[in-house]
Amino acid sequence: MVDWGLRPALAVDVETVAELRAVVMRADLERLGRYDQHRVRQRFRDAFDPAHTWVIEVGGEFAGCVALRDAGDIRWLEHFYLAPHLQGCGIGSDVLRELLERCDRDGVPVRLNVLQGSPARRLYERYGFTLETEDPVDVFMVRPVP
Repeated sequence: MVDWGLRPALAVDVETVAELRAVVMRADLERLGRYDQHRVRQRFRDAFDPAHTWVIEVGGEFAGCVALRDAGDIRWLEHFYLAPHLQGCGIGSDVLRELLERCDRDGVPVRLNVLQGSPARRLYERYGFTLETEDPVDVFMVRPVP
Protein backbone atom coordinates (compact mmCIF):
# COMPACT_ATOMS: atom_id res chain seq x y z
CA MET A 1 0.00 0.00 0.00
CA VAL A 2 1.31 3.42 -0.99
CA ASP A 3 1.33 6.31 1.49
CA TRP A 4 -0.65 9.06 -0.27
CA GLY A 5 -2.69 12.06 0.78
CA LEU A 6 -4.61 15.05 -0.50
CA ARG A 7 -3.97 18.64 0.40
CA PRO A 8 -5.84 21.72 -0.79
CA ALA A 9 -4.22 23.22 -3.86
CA LEU A 10 -2.63 26.65 -3.68
CA ALA A 11 -2.31 29.25 -6.41
CA VAL A 12 1.44 28.54 -6.53
CA ASP A 13 0.72 24.93 -7.62
CA VAL A 14 -0.49 26.02 -11.05
CA GLU A 15 2.80 25.66 -12.95
CA THR A 16 3.73 22.32 -11.37
CA VAL A 17 0.35 20.87 -12.31
CA ALA A 18 0.40 22.44 -15.79
CA GLU A 19 3.72 20.68 -16.44
CA LEU A 20 2.36 17.35 -15.21
CA ARG A 21 -0.73 17.78 -17.41
CA ALA A 22 1.49 18.30 -20.45
CA VAL A 23 3.37 15.09 -19.70
CA VAL A 24 0.42 12.82 -18.94
CA MET A 25 -1.81 14.04 -21.76
CA ARG A 26 0.83 14.20 -24.48
CA ALA A 27 0.42 10.70 -25.93
CA ASP A 28 -3.38 10.93 -26.13
CA LEU A 29 -3.31 14.44 -27.57
CA GLU A 30 -0.68 13.46 -30.15
CA ARG A 31 -2.73 10.41 -31.14
CA LEU A 32 -5.72 12.71 -31.68
CA GLY A 33 -3.58 15.22 -33.60
CA ARG A 34 -4.24 17.91 -30.98
CA TYR A 35 -0.99 18.28 -29.05
CA ASP A 36 0.36 21.80 -28.76
CA GLN A 37 3.03 22.26 -26.10
CA HIS A 38 1.84 25.77 -25.20
CA ARG A 39 -1.91 25.16 -25.41
CA VAL A 40 -1.84 22.04 -23.20
CA ARG A 41 -0.37 24.11 -20.37
CA GLN A 42 -2.37 27.28 -20.99
CA ARG A 43 -5.73 25.49 -20.97
CA PHE A 44 -4.94 24.27 -17.47
CA ARG A 45 -3.77 27.70 -16.30
CA ASP A 46 -6.99 29.24 -17.61
CA ALA A 47 -9.20 26.66 -15.85
CA PHE A 48 -7.27 26.22 -12.58
CA ASP A 49 -9.23 27.10 -9.47
CA PRO A 50 -7.52 26.12 -6.22
CA ALA A 51 -10.84 26.42 -4.35
CA HIS A 52 -11.99 23.01 -5.62
CA THR A 53 -8.64 21.38 -6.39
CA TRP A 54 -6.43 19.05 -4.39
CA VAL A 55 -2.80 18.14 -4.82
CA ILE A 56 -2.05 14.44 -4.52
CA GLU A 57 1.08 13.75 -2.50
CA VAL A 58 2.94 10.47 -2.13
CA GLY A 59 5.43 10.27 0.70
CA GLY A 60 4.95 14.03 1.19
CA GLU A 61 5.99 14.81 -2.41
CA PHE A 62 3.92 16.18 -5.30
CA ALA A 63 2.41 13.31 -7.29
CA GLY A 64 -0.64 14.72 -9.03
CA CYS A 65 -3.80 16.72 -8.95
CA VAL A 66 -7.58 16.31 -8.98
CA ALA A 67 -10.49 18.76 -8.95
CA LEU A 68 -14.10 18.26 -7.96
CA ARG A 69 -16.19 21.24 -9.03
CA ASP A 70 -19.69 21.81 -7.68
CA ALA A 71 -22.17 22.58 -10.46
CA GLY A 72 -25.44 22.72 -8.56
CA ASP A 73 -27.04 19.29 -8.59
CA ILE A 74 -23.92 17.58 -9.94
CA ARG A 75 -20.14 17.58 -9.44
CA TRP A 76 -17.56 17.64 -12.22
CA LEU A 77 -14.43 15.53 -11.75
CA GLU A 78 -11.67 17.43 -13.55
CA HIS A 79 -7.90 17.70 -13.91
CA PHE A 80 -7.16 14.23 -12.58
CA TYR A 81 -3.45 13.77 -13.31
CA LEU A 82 -1.01 11.39 -11.68
CA ALA A 83 2.74 11.21 -12.34
CA PRO A 84 3.45 8.46 -14.87
CA HIS A 85 5.78 6.52 -12.57
CA LEU A 86 2.93 6.23 -10.03
CA GLN A 87 0.22 5.14 -12.44
CA GLY A 88 -0.91 1.55 -12.04
CA CYS A 89 -0.07 1.42 -8.32
CA GLY A 90 -3.65 1.86 -7.10
CA ILE A 91 -3.26 5.50 -6.10
CA GLY A 92 -5.64 6.76 -8.78
CA SER A 93 -8.25 4.21 -7.73
CA ASP A 94 -7.87 5.16 -4.07
CA VAL A 95 -8.19 8.89 -4.80
CA LEU A 96 -11.20 8.35 -7.05
CA ARG A 97 -12.88 6.10 -4.47
CA GLU A 98 -12.44 8.73 -1.75
CA LEU A 99 -13.88 11.53 -3.89
CA LEU A 100 -16.82 9.41 -5.03
CA GLU A 101 -17.60 8.49 -1.42
CA ARG A 102 -17.83 12.22 -0.64
CA CYS A 103 -20.24 12.71 -3.54
CA ASP A 104 -22.32 9.72 -2.49
CA ARG A 105 -22.64 11.12 1.04
CA ASP A 106 -23.80 14.41 -0.46
CA GLY A 107 -26.22 12.58 -2.78
CA VAL A 108 -24.86 14.08 -6.01
CA PRO A 109 -23.95 12.41 -9.30
CA VAL A 110 -20.56 13.02 -10.91
CA ARG A 111 -19.70 13.92 -14.50
CA LEU A 112 -16.36 13.96 -16.29
CA ASN A 113 -14.86 13.94 -19.71
CA VAL A 114 -11.93 11.91 -20.94
CA LEU A 115 -10.12 11.94 -24.26
CA GLN A 116 -11.15 9.37 -26.85
CA GLY A 117 -8.98 6.27 -26.51
CA SER A 118 -7.57 7.23 -23.12
CA PRO A 119 -6.83 4.26 -20.86
CA ALA A 120 -8.27 6.33 -17.97
CA ARG A 121 -11.73 5.53 -19.31
CA ARG A 122 -11.40 1.96 -18.01
CA LEU A 123 -10.74 3.27 -14.50
CA TYR A 124 -13.86 5.41 -14.63
CA GLU A 125 -15.98 2.55 -15.95
CA ARG A 126 -14.83 0.35 -13.05
CA TYR A 127 -16.25 2.97 -10.69
CA GLY A 128 -19.67 3.11 -12.33
CA PHE A 129 -19.26 5.86 -14.91
CA THR A 130 -21.21 5.29 -18.12
CA LEU A 131 -21.17 6.96 -21.50
CA GLU A 132 -23.35 10.04 -21.74
CA THR A 133 -22.20 11.56 -25.06
CA GLU A 134 -19.09 11.64 -27.17
CA ASP A 135 -17.51 13.46 -30.06
CA PRO A 136 -14.34 12.80 -32.08
CA VAL A 137 -12.15 14.14 -29.23
CA ASP A 138 -14.01 13.76 -25.92
CA VAL A 139 -16.06 11.13 -24.13
CA PHE A 140 -18.49 12.53 -21.56
CA MET A 141 -19.40 10.16 -18.75
CA VAL A 142 -21.71 10.27 -15.74
CA ARG A 143 -21.95 8.30 -12.51
CA PRO A 144 -25.33 8.45 -10.77
CA VAL A 145 -25.68 8.31 -7.03
CA PRO A 146 -25.69 4.60 -6.14
